[in-house]
Amino acid sequence: MKHKLFLLCALMLTLSSVIYAQQTKTVSGVITDANEVPLAGAQVKIIDKDIFSVTDFDGNFSLENVSVGDVFEVTYLGFASQQVTVSENDNYSIQLQEDAGQLDEVVVVGYGTQKKRDLTGSIATVDSEEIEKTPTANVMQSLQGKVSGVQIVSAGSPGDSPTVRVRGLGTFQDATNVLYVVDGVLYDNIDFLNTKDIKSINVLKDASSSAIYGVRAANGVVIIETKSGKKNQKPQFEYDGYTGIQRAQNVVKMANAEQFTTMAYESGSAPDVQFIMNAMQRYGRSRINPNVPAVNTDWYKEVMRDGFMQSHSIGVSGGAEKISYSVGTNYFEQEGILDMKNEYERFNIRSKIDVDLSDRFKAGVNSVFSNATKYTPENSAWFKAYFAVPIMPVMDPLNTDAAPIMYSNAQNLGYRATQNPFPDMEYNDNRQKIRKILASIYLQYEIIPDKLDFKTTYSHNLTAFEERYVDLPYTLGNNFEVISSIRRVNNTYSNQYWDNILTYDDEFGDHDITVMAGASYRDEATNEFNATGRDIAGISLESSWYLNFADPESFNNSVNEIGRRYYGISYFGRLAYNFKDKYLLYGTIRADGSSKFTKDPWGYFPSVGLGWVLSEENFLNNTEAIDFLKLRASWGKLGNDNVAASAGSNTIDVITVPFGDTQYTGTTATSVFSNNTWEVIEEKNFGLDLETFDSRLSINADYYIRDTKNAILPVYIPIVNTYVDRNSGTIRNQGLEFNAGWSQQVSDDFRFSIGANFTTLKNEATYIENEAGYIDSGSAEFRQRTQVGGPLFGFYGYERLGVYQNQQQIDNDPIAVANNLVPGDLIFNDRNGDGVIDDADRTILGSFLPDYTYGGNIGVNYKAFDFSMNFYGQGGNKILNRKRGEIIFTQDTNMDADLAINRWHGEGTTNEYPSSAGLRKAWNQKLSDFWVEDGDFFRIQNIQVGYTIESDALPYARVYMTAERPFTSFDYNGFSPEVPNGVDRQTYPIPSVYTVGLNIKI
Repeated sequence: MKHKLFLLCALMLTLSSVIYAQQTKTVSGVITDANEVPLAGAQVKIIDKDIFSVTDFDGNFSLENVSVGDVFEVTYLGFASQQVTVSENDNYSIQLQEDAGQLDEVVVVGYGTQKKRDLTGSIATVDSEEIEKTPTANVMQSLQGKVSGVQIVSAGSPGDSPTVRVRGLGTFQDATNVLYVVDGVLYDNIDFLNTKDIKSINVLKDASSSAIYGVRAANGVVIIETKSGKKNQKPQFEYDGYTGIQRAQNVVKMANAEQFTTMAYESGSAPDVQFIMNAMQRYGRSRINPNVPAVNTDWYKEVMRDGFMQSHSIGVSGGAEKISYSVGTNYFEQEGILDMKNEYERFNIRSKIDVDLSDRFKAGVNSVFSNATKYTPENSAWFKAYFAVPIMPVMDPLNTDAAPIMYSNAQNLGYRATQNPFPDMEYNDNRQKIRKILASIYLQYEIIPDKLDFKTTYSHNLTAFEERYVDLPYTLGNNFEVISSIRRVNNTYSNQYWDNILTYDDEFGDHDITVMAGASYRDEATNEFNATGRDIAGISLESSWYLNFADPESFNNSVNEIGRRYYGISYFGRLAYNFKDKYLLYGTIRADGSSKFTKDPWGYFPSVGLGWVLSEENFLNNTEAIDFLKLRASWGKLGNDNVAASAGSNTIDVITVPFGDTQYTGTTATSVFSNNTWEVIEEKNFGLDLETFDSRLSINADYYIRDTKNAILPVYIPIVNTYVDRNSGTIRNQGLEFNAGWSQQVSDDFRFSIGANFTTLKNEATYIENEAGYIDSGSAEFRQRTQVGGPLFGFYGYERLGVYQNQQQIDNDPIAVANNLVPGDLIFNDRNGDGVIDDADRTILGSFLPDYTYGGNIGVNYKAFDFSMNFYGQGGNKILNRKRGEIIFTQDTNMDADLAINRWHGEGTTNEYPSSAGLRKAWNQKLSDFWVEDGDFFRIQNIQVGYTIESDALPYARVYMTAERPFTSFDYNGFSPEVPNGVDRQTYPIPSVYTVGLNIKI
């Protein structure tokens, strides 16, 4: 790492030596509107320099100390801004075009672009300024709270990608990733991208917008445009870097030694009391309270640390008469907050080059090389830190049988498990090497200038995963010993695409039409190999961490390899029609063929969108209160082949069974077919776009109904006692999305903006093709159920009515008497009123999907200072606190302080929590809303303060400080209410991040 940082610093020093090497001059000109009327008060500024002017009454301006190749930008309220590159010419005449709230801005859509004012679907845009505010390894994290209809669930572990859901959850399958389109190339993951390289992100939310991508778009589409150079622009060098720390927030408070001891005495368990006595005998008594052991370990405090983070990017962009280029590199490093070898390091090199081969013929190449190394955490440490008793130290000098480090062992006190998380952290080395080569090349020819062009693009995504998981040998005494082992995994992924697009674009009279037709071929291949060996010779040397150093006999039945290859071919077309800038029509059709489906390999997915710009009608176009008003409606279908392939033949499984003392390996065949076909998403969307108050206020609203038909669900086959995935259900997501924003330039020195978004979501299964009408998932003890009318994977259990407070209440309740309950036990709702608490009284307790999410932002610029703040929140979702609920398996462990403090310990103390003894009873351990908690939260997502250094003697420079997730408010008894699947067992905490950064442009 050090040598990489040295090279970065050396390069920065080299770049800084070329500052202002060119001669300067004075340029002048006049700014007018389309009718050549002078515009007084227009701002003219050299980009990234403190050189600016304001036009006088006649529209004249003058700029001093400028160089050939500098770019100045002209801005004026109500008009589209314009950038001009300084040439040898000293005088410029510039006409600005009217722009109603930037509605003529071009938005990237599937295989092309559209004007923002012409959109009929639901598309959200986030620009680079917002993206760069978030210090993160993954670009999508920067969208959290900024886009309605998009849920981003953060990942705390270094290098892990966040969970992204667009308009709910529409499939029962594991593969729910959105489709990422980066500069026209399709990806399933964008962990190779640097936030500094992004120009804009467009999220295609409805089926009409996404249908052009067919079967890849079922879970939503995110289109990313990276930064490019500009023709006739001198090279511009840029450095952007930040460094900072990550710190755990909302750390779960665990029961301390005194609280734990009190609960042990109250539990009625003689062994638990004896374990306390054993601890006092081994470690001594507390000087404050002699009835409590002297040791008082805060295990979460012990296993966590502050994690270091840094990022450094260097880039150069520019162009000549027939070429533009953008080249850059980025180094990113992130330490985890788990105190072990847990970190992520990534080095990227990218290039983007476009060349005019002739007046009609051009070509381009886009490439990224990404080399990352990730040391994954031993997540069981989080689980053990929750359960480890506080009366045991991290190190135990008395545990002389422990080696090579004398870690403590709870078994020495009488407990069943070792509990200490430190051996898991110390004696594991889990490394992943991730190498990606991503390249695309295109050729584009204008058959009819400015009307008809043909573009062919080939892209290849080659990814290699090399994974090594090493368990080092150790002993903790008490006959607990772990021998060494190594697991090697090598996976390669090769995805190739070849797209051919023909586009016709024309305007005549009141008509504006774009017609596109194309074909796409894809070839996706994977190879996965893994093997495990044990008892490594020379394990103390990393040079021995290979399979050939393992005991050869340990490889039996532990070597696996599998390969897959899928093909697809697609034909698609689009028509976009605009009449008088008032009536809009947008239609697409896509035919997809996939080798996954043997029964019906072809699917056909149409869409149509309509728009009506009411503000262009005579009855509204003279209304000063409305600058722009458009109604939208769309309908479309998407296919999903991101599911397991059809069997299409007998299913073959490799199994190993014991006969006597010998293991035998063989194969089994079953004749249960799963001739699946496409999951089909059908969506209706109704929207409104409004701009008013001189386009300072913008409002967007959408209502959608999104049905997944032919959903592939697990179907139980009694004759062979197995489940088979088949098209057998319908899933619905529906909701409302609302966005509003106000932006105003108050004066030359002061401008501000505020914005907010709000989203609702209702997720439910509307049809399940089986007799029961439901599908169970999760474990028997922590059941989740998908049933008609309920959400996918809903938590399924009992409702609490309170806690029995006294014996009279017990005696008056036949259910309590029949079950031998006592005060301090939970009261459950007898839903069917039959006087018995059984399975018939269980119900859906909630979903991990939120009922609503919201976000907002505030931005202020005053002279050289800038300030921004974003907030984000959600509500209505539930979290299964499984780590707390697993007391059902391990009753002699610690528990969180919330349980210890709020336990029932006498009449009137609580009507929500059971007693210490009650926690150990099966009655109270049933899955209920005691274990399923509210996941509502409010968070200040991001705060950034910056200062731009303005000096003629220095290059453009901006210093900034960022606080990411500095404050989160919630009631859930965990580190974070962000749990991807809603089940919190050993979830990596989401840290706060505090950084200081510098941006320099030369």
